[in-house]
Amino acid sequence: MVSNQGVDGPTGSEKLEKVVIRFAGDSGDGMQLTGDRFTHEAAAFGNDLATQPNFPAEIRAPQGTLPGVSSFQIQIADYDILTAGDQPDVLVAMNPAALKANVDDLARGATVIVNTDEFTKRTLAKVGYERDPLTDDSLGDFVVHRVPMTSLTLTATEPAGVGKKDGQRAKNMFALGLLSWMYGRPLGGTEAFMREKFAATPEIGEANVLAFRAGWNYGETTETFATTYEVAPAALPPGTYRQITGNTALAYGVIAAGQLSGLPVFLGTYPITPASDILHELSKHKNFGVTTFQAEDEIAGIGAALGASIGGALGVTSTSGPGLALKSETIGLAVMTELPLVIIDVQRGGPSTGLPTKTEQADLLQALYGRNGESPVAVVAPRSPADCFAAAVDAARIALTYRTPVLLLSDGAIANGSEPWSIPRVSDLEPIDPAFEPPAEEGAAAGQSFQPYARDPETLARPLARPGTAGRAHRIGGLEKADGSGNISYDPANHELMVRLRQAKIDGIAVPDLEVDDPDGTADLLLIGWGSSYGPIGEACRRARRRGVPVAQAHLRYLNPLPANTGEVLRRYRRVVAPEMNGGQLALLLRGTYLVDVQPWTKVAGTAFSAQELVGVIDAALDGSIGELEQNKAFDARARATYRTTGGHR
Repeated sequence: MVSNQGVDGPTGSEKLEKVVIRFAGDSGDGMQLTGDRFTHEAAAFGNDLATQPNFPAEIRAPQGTLPGVSSFQIQIADYDILTAGDQPDVLVAMNPAALKANVDDLARGATVIVNTDEFTKRTLAKVGYERDPLTDDSLGDFVVHRVPMTSLTLTATEPAGVGKKDGQRAKNMFALGLLSWMYGRPLGGTEAFMREKFAATPEIGEANVLAFRAGWNYGETTETFATTYEVAPAALPPGTYRQITGNTALAYGVIAAGQLSGLPVFLGTYPITPASDILHELSKHKNFGVTTFQAEDEIAGIGAALGASIGGALGVTSTSGPGLALKSETIGLAVMTELPLVIIDVQRGGPSTGLPTKTEQADLLQALYGRNGESPVAVVAPRSPADCFAAAVDAARIALTYRTPVLLLSDGAIANGSEPWSIPRVSDLEPIDPAFEPPAEEGAAAGQSFQPYARDPETLARPLARPGTAGRAHRIGGLEKADGSGNISYDPANHELMVRLRQAKIDGIAVPDLEVDDPDGTADLLLIGWGSSYGPIGEACRRARRRGVPVAQAHLRYLNPLPANTGEVLRRYRRVVAPEMNGGQLALLLRGTYLVDVQPWTKVAGTAFSAQELVGVIDAALDGSIGELEQNKAFDARARATYRTTGGHR
């Protein structure tokens, strides 16, 4: 924890600029709910915040095991922050597995609060502890608070009349109450939430409230916790804020795009982690003209969405990497028919089923090229949870204006993470004109038939006519179109023309120039990224600059087409590094497009970059060792595989 004023008088209250807290336990211990409630209270208090949940993919993960650990990390601060923090200042560990899975992430001097009731011989042995870490001095670098949370919770919930099993389940609320006391969070909001959540079973709701109060009172009365901490509200720009996750912001952006264009929204989709929450959220908003269709598979979902686009709706589909592969043929059909379609891809660790609940940025090349034939599409990538709203509106605007599919690339870190979102004024949002063709005038001269593949001279977009519009009948399908008429054509020259026209249309999409954050204009090194790497890169640059190291940052929201000044920006710097959570896809793209030596810095661990990790990348780039370090990753992987194959013998 970073203190800027020390202990404040006899009350034992310490003022902090920021704190990073991680709740960890079994996937059934309610860690996501606990973290979410703490986040809500921090948002209501006015702190800037960023969160990062982490949980297993299995619905019933093995209890008490390392693979079954679920955690929720939040950073709150009195200034604007960019990430959920590198290392927790406080770890709440509900069992030995939670402690073992997370203790290596802690900084020296961190606070560890453990539920001692769960530290039994059996649970310790299950995760490989030969001795109890609470008694063998292995936690000597930390401030450890031993709290019998389960037994205290059972005592507190007795008046509610619930059974032992339901009483034990409320121990996460005890932990939340204790942390709420430590950081001066109010009681009322969480108590009201619990009563509303369990309105159908009020005794369960009351048990959770009693456990929550018991945790608060424990902190208030025990001598174990002598100090509380204050993190003041952040001085954010004026506006109305709410806490929002990336998936919720994407859903709201899609709704807003429907309202701005005057079109009904149709989501055709199939549930897939981590994109399913978009379906869940959109299904709540039928009153805004939203129809959600949960199809039998990914192919049916996008087929229905494209059908809705043909019919004059805003067609949207959502998925993750494996589903994007299945949708590729229909995306190609949308390219050929030149219809607006928004495809949301919330990327996750792959290949195949891979790491469904872990984050990755490895679908970039699939989004750009993962279809048969020359089938260009626009690609837009939000940089943070709050940015998802504007990115979704932007994607819909491009799709409708240019008559093209648009790939909207989010990822697991953005989708499940949250931060404050400044709610925009409706009057500040620019309308979207779908520009449908009107009915033909009566008595139009014979021979002046509709030309569905004529081109707007500015955008190269083709005319769009709803089915049934008088005088606008036309043929549509996957076979190549004749320029202008849209008739089926096998003519080689026509195919060449249409391929190049479709590419030119995408290349001509108007996107803003790439902005560079280079405060002094003296940097020799540029870090360029896309998607959720924005926060870690930005925080790493801040830390480097505080040490007097000049470094520039640029972030790509538009990945196809790339901003017109991208090449000029890259050539401005002697060293360019592209950190990304894949094998170097952006670096490959930039090198091939601009013939600039962009050095990749890659990570495929299923976890986001930490800012401190990228500070090391900055140092390595400046001393010239980054290429060797990057190559060593492949060498180390090969060495490990050889070691295991030979049983440890060379």
